Order: sequence, then C-alpha cells, then structure tokens
Amino acid sequence: MKLARDTWLVFQRQLLLMIRTPIWIAVGIIQPVFYLLLFAPLLKKVLASEGARSYADVYQVYVPGLLAVLCIFGGLYTGFSLLGELRSGIIERSRVTPVSRLALLLGRAMREMVALLVQAVLITLIALPFGLRVSPLNLLLAYLLLGLLALMTSAISFGIALMVPTDAAMSPVVNTIAQPIALLSGVLLPLTLAPEWQQQAARWNPFYWAVEGMRALFSGHAGDDVVWQGLLVVTVMTVLAVYWSARLFSTRVR
Repeated sequence: MKLARDTWLVFQRQLLLMIRTPIWIAVGIIQPVFYLLLFAPLLKKVLASEGARSYADVYQVYVPGLLAVLCIFGGLYTGFSLLGELRSGIIERSRVTPVSRLALLLGRAMREMVALLVQAVLITLIALPFGLRVSPLNLLLAYLLLGLLALMTSAISFGIALMVPTDAAMSPVVNTIAQPIALLSGVLLPLTLAPEWQQQAARWNPFYWAVEGMRALFSGHAGDDVVWQGLLVVTVMTVLAVYWSARLFSTRVR
C-alpha cells in the first residue's frame, strides 16, 4: 500500500509539471502526424500484396506501427529528463524523504506512459477522417499494449541514464538501441514483405509481438493468438525492465 501511495504522489507531481508545459505533447506529436499525412499515402501500392485495396486499408495497417514508433522512440528518450534531475539535485533531495525509491522511478515512468498515450489518442483521432476504423474494445486493448510498451521503454531509458551519466554519451547509445529495435518490429511495413531471415530475427524482438498484436486488434481480429502473445511478451518484458531499472536506481544513485 505504501508503494502504491508513494507512486501516486510522485505521479501526481510529475503530471502537474507536464500539464504546466503542454508543449511536450505538441512537439511529440508533430513528427508522427507528418508521417501519417505525408508517408502513409505512399504505401497503397506497396501494401497491395497484403490486401490493401484503399487508403483506409493502408491506415489500418500503418497506424498501429506508427503508435509503436511513438512509444519506442518517445519512451527511450525519457531518460534525458532524469539526467537533468540528477544534475540539479532533485533526485538526491527526493531520496532523503520517506518516499519509496521504487516509487520515485515508477511515478516518473507512469507520467511518461500517460503522455505517450495522450499522443497516441490524438494520432488515432487524426487518422479517423482518412478511413481508420477500429472497435472501442479493440482500441482499448491496443492502448493497453501501448501503455505497457511505454512503461517498458521509459524504465529502460531511466536505466540507461543511470549507467551513462552525460547527454552526449546517452544520445548515441539510445539511437543505437532504438533503430534496430524499430526496424525489426515492422513499424513502417509488415515484416511479411521482408526476407525470411529478417522475419526470423524479428521473432526475438518483443516490440515485434506488440506491433503484430496491435495490427490484429486494429484489423478487428481480437481473437488471434498474436494478441495474447503480444500482451504476454510485453508484460513480462515490462516487469523485467522495471525491476532492472529499480535495482540500478537503488544502487547507483547516491
């Protein structure tokens, strides 16, 4: 109970800071909107072999991948905010309070998760006039997958920030991790179009299962095995990421 209360207190404080500077959400959504408006229409001929007969079909396939990109890159870059708090002494001052150290981490990660989900909702709404159609229940399940994905990437990013103490060093580390993860998850195009070796390699990528699960949900196939497989893989990876990051937070922050 104490952990839940402390996490809620930290989350409230972090959420208040985000509300005071809403430009964070606006900046985070600009690039995905450009891809939605300028890149997705180019995929109609490419996805014809996947059964895409209209632009609506293209958005049905592309939007889930775009939302996953938002969580992968948006979540993995959240560690920069922790670096700033470490330098300014905010974390050190928080650690002398009775608040749980795990709550200091979870509250911040949950703030990032909420921010990314708000951006995901806005992108979904923007895609509706282009023909995107998804049932409310399937959409909620897709957002659950996205929320877990955002929590996992945020925890990983916080862990990296604790291991790599400077912005200049962290940026190339995050880029090196994010690029192959995104490409091997099929966020831009389904990996059924890729060579066999790439499809096999993607199966070792937890983000691939999340993207495939979301595409099934957006296509109205909530009963497909890939949905529960994606939920299971992402849940396990999220627990492991939070545990790893919390251990680093307890041992490396003085």
